Amino acid sequence: MKCPFCDHEESKVIDSRESKKSLSIRRRRECLACKRRFTTYEKIEEIPYMVVKKDGSRQPFDSQKLLRGLLKACEKRPIPVKKVEEIVEEIEAKLHERTEKEIRASEIGQFVMERLKELDKVAYVRFASVYREFRDVNEFKRELETLLKEK
Repeated sequence: MKCPFCDHEESKVIDSRESKKSLSIRRRRECLACKRRFTTYEKIEEIPYMVVKKDGSRQPFDSQKLLRGLLKACEKRPIPVKKVEEIVEEIEAKLHERTEKEIRASEIGQFVMERLKELDKVAYVRFASVYREFRDVNEFKRELETLLKEK
């Protein structure tokens, strides 16, 4: 494992932990050259789950893409990154529970929106505005009004 700081090729593992759903192993490492610490994640490689998009096209499920989208929605909000990572892990766990290797993007989006609605209303609206592709301010306004009525 190359050190991300000095590119030295040797490091030692200081700590290893499984994720909550045992989908990955988190390892804290220390570079043997510069002594700086970094984290790596190991995942079992298996047949990829395919996401069926609105237009019918398929693409492999990418947890990093989902994480980036969630982080964008949660930007400048008081939400710990750990909470966002937990949402991604929950979705991965849901995928592993399924017998089918395909899932509709709408199922993933709906689950994310439910979790964000519980976590932070602003992040929810940000995600919903992209996910539901609001075309104008009125659609955005209707979503906000629905959210306010639920309180």
